[in-house]
Amino acid sequence: MRIGVDIMGSDHGPLVPARASVLAAKELPEAVRLVLIGHEPTIVEALQQERADLSRFDIVPSKDDITMGDHASKALVSKPESSIALGFKLLKAGQIDAFASTGNTGAMLVGSVMVMKPSPGVLRPCITSILPKADGSFGLMVDVGANADCKPEMLFQFGLLGSLFAQHVYNIAKPKVALLSIGEEEKKGNALTLAAHGLMKGTDRFHFIGNVEGRDLFQDKADVVVCDGFTGNVVLKALEGFHSLVKARGVNDAFLDRFDYENYGGTPVLGVDGSVIIGHGISNVNTVKNMLLFTRKVVESKLHARIHEAFQ
Repeated sequence: MRIGVDIMGSDHGPLVPARASVLAAKELPEAVRLVLIGHEPTIVEALQQERADLSRFDIVPSKDDITMGDHASKALVSKPESSIALGFKLLKAGQIDAFASTGNTGAMLVGSVMVMKPSPGVLRPCITSILPKADGSFGLMVDVGANADCKPEMLFQFGLLGSLFAQHVYNIAKPKVALLSIGEEEKKGNALTLAAHGLMKGTDRFHFIGNVEGRDLFQDKADVVVCDGFTGNVVLKALEGFHSLVKARGVNDAFLDRFDYENYGGTPVLGVDGSVIIGHGISNVNTVKNMLLFTRKVVESKLHARIHEAFQ
């Protein structure tokens, strides 16, 4: 297995993902090889500082890399030798089995759709976030930002994509899929959720349990909560802000600690023809390491192949 790592995408500079790669390599079996994509002298210097065995890594030099301020779609075209563009090129050619990055999220989503392409039958790829539950387990919310405007058919597909993800990566045997709305009743919601509920009700493609409200997100009612990307991103950012606030006020609680994104690392882009993992730009060394360990798990699950099969 070969995992491509974008070294140039971190908000903290290239040393963070380079050091994280060294830590991840210590926990990964030798059969898993990390392909570091970025400024070669910086990568070599970071590996030497960590006293890493350089023979454990491959290095692909990049130049003119994409920044967080670059226009996503224009940058991929105008910067073909950037780390993100090279990562997608390698993944498309089958030279790596997955590509992981904490870089420009827009560029990663554009590359996923324009280079890797959606799996046949998938209307729009989507991304997820972990929802910690009070009983110690966790669920998934999908979509959390890839699609601000959605059609009912897209929410139906998010339910199927999220169910496959939960089943094959997190080993949840029969994921309970719910629709996020303003009431549990079938007739409550806006035009989008009402229409989506009609499509989901009675389906045999996944285990749909009906609507859930915002107060249900952390209870064991659903394993996969479906919403449009606008709503999902607002919920996600509110949770991140609340976690930061309680930590700043000195609150220490085991359940609240599970809201820390550092524990999870990244999320796959569901519904594209390849394994693409996106991480938070402000991720620290430990977070990026977890993202790479998670990437291996996604590849081993053959998730994108299972999605391809399910949509045929």
